[in-house]
Amino acid sequence: MEEAELCFPQLLNTSCKKHTRPQSESMLIYILLSFISLLTAFLNLMVIVSISHFRQLHSPTNLLLLSLAVSDFLVGLLVMPFQILVMQPCWLLGDLVCAVYYFFAFVTIGASIVNMVLISVDRYVAICDPLHYSTRITQKRVQICVLLCWNYCVFYSFMILYDKLKEPGSYNSCYGQCVINIIGAVDIVLGFILPISTIIILYVRVFVVAVSQARAMRSHITAVKLQRSVTVTVKKSELKAARTLGVVVAVFLTCYSPFYCVSGSDLMISLSANTFMNFLLLMNSCLNPVIYAFFYPWFRKSVKIIITLEILQPYSCRARVM
Repeated sequence: MEEAELCFPQLLNTSCKKHTRPQSESMLIYILLSFISLLTAFLNLMVIVSISHFRQLHSPTNLLLLSLAVSDFLVGLLVMPFQILVMQPCWLLGDLVCAVYYFFAFVTIGASIVNMVLISVDRYVAICDPLHYSTRITQKRVQICVLLCWNYCVFYSFMILYDKLKEPGSYNSCYGQCVINIIGAVDIVLGFILPISTIIILYVRVFVVAVSQARAMRSHITAVKLQRSVTVTVKKSELKAARTLGVVVAVFLTCYSPFYCVSGSDLMISLSANTFMNFLLLMNSCLNPVIYAFFYPWFRKSVKIIITLEILQPYSCRARVM
């Protein structure tokens, strides 16, 4: 009976013990999480194909959305399935795979966060300095920022997980465990407080400017009709972007706050700890394409073309989706 409760019965006292859930509960959790993983990968793949294929969507802003979709797609395709394996009573894939998994998870989730910050900066410049937007936010500069984003995330993940990568399994107390130990204060500041503070500060500034623009627009109601019509269209577009950014802040806080609040100052991630908080954090990657893409008509038109296989037709990349 005692051996049946061990992950590796042949290892006796060095093996971890199994902590099993009721079968019905386990099946419900795995089916739900598997569905979320597939949905995350599918939604972000639609964003990737849309922006990559249709020339009309090749813009600096959409390039940032593409980078965000790539990171979130990898979260849904690889990080979430492995997180389901981490939730199993025993980790059977070895210490090296455990270390590589956490490194990849830190890179992709970190890239998702940094991309959201870059998108906030892009929207800030578009709304607060629209006359110089086309000269300040160019395709080349955005490509450099995206490259730096991913390089930073790889470097940060390597440094914060250096001990785990150098000696996989060094923090395990028994065989069949997948545990990492990182400096909680550093991760909380760089992974949560700094990015969310940046996004909030930019959003407050965007909101103030958007409100002042709306008031100025009302005060010039007697302007030329055509000119006024064009101006109103631009303002409505930017106000919509401001509202979208507000939804981003709310969703980001909802997904990340529970994880970091429970983690505290000494962050320890293990097989059975914080299952709900972990997947709530990962759910942000599923909600990002909804926030950034489903709110815009061009995405719905692109998905329709993709699903109906019109994308296979010659010159479909030139189709008008905006």
